[in-house]
Amino acid sequence: MNSSYAIPAVALVVVATVLVGAFGLRISRTTSDFYVASRTVGPRLNAAAISGEYLSAASFLGIAGLVLVQGPDMLWYPVGYTAGYLVLLLFVAAPLRRSGAYTLPDFAEARLASQGVRRLAGAFVVGVGWLYLLPQLQGAGLTLTVLSGAPDWLGGVIVAVVVTAIVAAGGMRSITFVQAFQYWLKLTALLVPALFLVLAWQGDGAPGRAFEEPAAFREQRSVRVDDTLTLKLAEPLTVTAEGTVDGRARDGTRLILPAGTHRIEAGTRLTFAADTPVPAAGRGADDALSPSRAESRTERPLYATYGLILATFLGTMGLPHVVVRFYTSPTGVAARRTTVAVLGLIGAFYLLPPVYGALGRLYAPELTLTGDADAAVLLLPDRVIGGVGGDLLGALVAGGAFAAFLSTASGLTMAVAGVLTQDVLPSRAVPHFRLGTLLAMAVPLAASALVGGLPVADAVGLAFAVSASSFCPLLVLGIWWRRLTPPGAAAGMLVGGGSALLAVAATMGGFPGGGGALHALLAWPALWSVPLGFLTMVLVSLATPGRVPAGTAAILARFHLPEELGTEELRGDGLQPGGAATRTGAEGPRGGGPRTEPRTGAPEPERARAEGPLTGALRNGAGLGPARPPAASAPDAPEASHRPTGRRDGDRAGSRQAGSGPSEAGVPAAACGGDGRMRVPPADGRASGESSRRAGPWEGGGSAGGSQAGSGPPEGGPSGAPDERGAP
Repeated sequence: MNSSYAIPAVALVVVATVLVGAFGLRISRTTSDFYVASRTVGPRLNAAAISGEYLSAASFLGIAGLVLVQGPDMLWYPVGYTAGYLVLLLFVAAPLRRSGAYTLPDFAEARLASQGVRRLAGAFVVGVGWLYLLPQLQGAGLTLTVLSGAPDWLGGVIVAVVVTAIVAAGGMRSITFVQAFQYWLKLTALLVPALFLVLAWQGDGAPGRAFEEPAAFREQRSVRVDDTLTLKLAEPLTVTAEGTVDGRARDGTRLILPAGTHRIEAGTRLTFAADTPVPAAGRGADDALSPSRAESRTERPLYATYGLILATFLGTMGLPHVVVRFYTSPTGVAARRTTVAVLGLIGAFYLLPPVYGALGRLYAPELTLTGDADAAVLLLPDRVIGGVGGDLLGALVAGGAFAAFLSTASGLTMAVAGVLTQDVLPSRAVPHFRLGTLLAMAVPLAASALVGGLPVADAVGLAFAVSASSFCPLLVLGIWWRRLTPPGAAAGMLVGGGSALLAVAATMGGFPGGGGALHALLAWPALWSVPLGFLTMVLVSLATPGRVPAGTAAILARFHLPEELGTEELRGDGLQPGGAATRTGAEGPRGGGPRTEPRTGAPEPERARAEGPLTGALRNGAGLGPARPPAASAPDAPEASHRPTGRRDGDRAGSRQAGSGPSEAGVPAAACGGDGRMRVPPADGRASGESSRRAGPWEGGGSAGGSQAGSGPPEGGPSGAPDERGAP
């Protein structure tokens, strides 16, 4: 590849990323902008941003590399990555947004009222995030090495520096624009060269043996072996060798290697005749790192395919950088629409990497010997087209590859830094978030040097297995099963996620070597670790029925009530729709005057006792309250921080209550106002003026306040979020 074109393309992508991030920084005005973009990101922009961060190095480089090495069996990777969003759409997206949480630990604490479960969820978020960051940094190093011959650590350092600067400076608002821009850049960078590659393939007579097993050299090919490897031959192989083979020096000697294992030393050049099958190659310890390379296509058990499917189908919903983006949607309906759009965007993208993998089996099969299969996407334009056209297309692909590393690493760093800031560092102010950003990137950057032999798609697949085994049971049972208890959730995450994490560590450490049933069980743990996590959560929860949180009925009602609940039918019951700005605890509308009692004349605490948690949740969750004076009757009411969006007040439902007194209706203190009345958190997370800064731990935080879900009193203010003065 001509580096005189590729290096400027990569530099241009980095500069464009910084400029787009700076644009987001300019419009970041509040702490809520910084953490969740004030929950105002529309479905189209959010879908492009989610797709941009989701399509990582594994998608851009790794899938093509696996298809090149293993053939069509690896098409389950793009299918699973896409189908995971369908599961997310059906079971999680809207209820998760309605929870009002900022992070997965926030959701865990809000649902189960347990600091212990929150801390455990935070530990898994950090672990999954770091595991997912590894292949992004490795892919960046591989790309820069292929382009310029630079050391393989340099690309990871460049990505780490750029991502840390963007996330620390502009937060969620900046990376939203960066990720949306980079999705379209990545799609263009794969689509345009793919069109020319397919045209060149057709001009070459459209050879159709891409998926024949094993792959074969279409023409005589000379391959230089840069690292010592072993060839595993099922039948004799004729080859011309210049170097050291099986401990003996060869000087252009034509050899017939018998069936068995042969050692090829580094620096040896092998020349294969046309139509010679590509031999299976192994690289000692590095080979044990790869679940996909550990067995040939014929040796890999069917169990491995099912394990891959389950991990990718269920792991998506627990990925921290994906989940945190749903908190930026205005409503649960917007979250669902975002997910549908994401399905279309990533489905279109995933049509392209298999094309590169199939063409790689035809035109660059020797990459399986050199260990550069992940570089097939980068090398194919020059190999198939050549000339200036091939150099320009290769530069476009290189720019798209770097965009993949930057966008995914940005989202992961944001998610991990948020958890570190809320649960590890002493303060939740923005300066401590920036410190958390440094920590979030430093650890995987150091670890990437230790596991450099792991293919990027395999590393991501292992992260999916841990995510599916820990967060999938927590989210599905937490949203849909009212009998889940804190001990059950903690035990399920420890047993399911912990066992998957141990299996991943064993696989990355090369244990056990030599393949076999035990290796398959550890390399693809999702098929047993996910059911184990679900089963443990259910059994322990059933064994501890007394630990079900008192306000579970109200919490689940909040999760499942649509924001646009029809209020006209309820007006006949004498109920008055109330917006988020008209109910502020012990104060009157918009914080102005004294609160008016219900029309029934009964004090509100007594009515909360009479209604019970579910009825109160239906009333409060829909934004329905007793008759109130209109907002204009409060002479000192402050101006709302947001203009109306065109929906009825009842659609922007919710109450923002200060205080934490115990509830008469058996709801946790976090869900109760100071007057004892049960409160259900608002659905859209927006507030007006002072009420947003008084939000309790349930609140998602509006642009004025940015309160943190499930958190204690921070340094910045009483709402549980950093004070706005800490915002950039």
